[in-house]
Amino acid sequence: MRVAIAGAGAVGRSIAAELLENGHEVLLIDKAPTAISVERVPQAEWLLADACEITSLDEAALQRCNVVIAATGDDKVNLVVSLLGKTEYGVPRVVARVNNPKNEWLFNEAWGVDVAVSTPRLMSALVEEAVSVGDLVRLMRFSQGDANLVELTLPPEAALAGTRVGDVDWPEDTALVTIIRGARVLKPGPEETLAAGDELLFVAAQDREEQLEDLLSVVREDGEEHPRNGSGTDRRG
Repeated sequence: MRVAIAGAGAVGRSIAAELLENGHEVLLIDKAPTAISVERVPQAEWLLADACEITSLDEAALQRCNVVIAATGDDKVNLVVSLLGKTEYGVPRVVARVNNPKNEWLFNEAWGVDVAVSTPRLMSALVEEAVSVGDLVRLMRFSQGDANLVELTLPPEAALAGTRVGDVDWPEDTALVTIIRGARVLKPGPEETLAAGDELLFVAAQDREEQLEDLLSVVREDGEEHPRNGSGTDRRG
């Protein structure tokens, strides 16, 4: 797989090193001469150019890339690179870094973004994921289909504890991706039984999240729903 990364700062170089280690071809693009540090990632291709310019992207042969990663520290640049990569060169997969969470709403398919990665939001979600039981936590947003990667740890009192996956009437536009149980990662086949403490990962349409959370909620013996978080507050990002 050939990957072009706009932005050769610490983030871009780190991504490049990981991809190269996994056997992919990587091209790093940056307009700042000081950012061109070939010795830091010698296996990568390097291009001193402005990734917002069509002539630069022609030189980079962006049409040959399977993935473009807009990883600069400037959200405006990342949006322009994403839009050009998708509309002018037909790159199948565009991943963009969101530096300011206030700009996250812009990083969608209208700007050519397939996956937007917001570091502040991701770190916040990982903190909530570590401490939340019974609450739906958004981990990542996918632009296509307005879907999110969400997580919920099944509490002991959950109505679905002890239920087979195949017997659950899951909401439309949701998919149970995996079940993490202790050190094990389980494929959620229809015969797999849900257990208290399971960490469930879903890809779900945003307008189905509330329905999914209600389905996985804690229920008392009298049939009434427990308030989540003790105060009933919604901690989703």
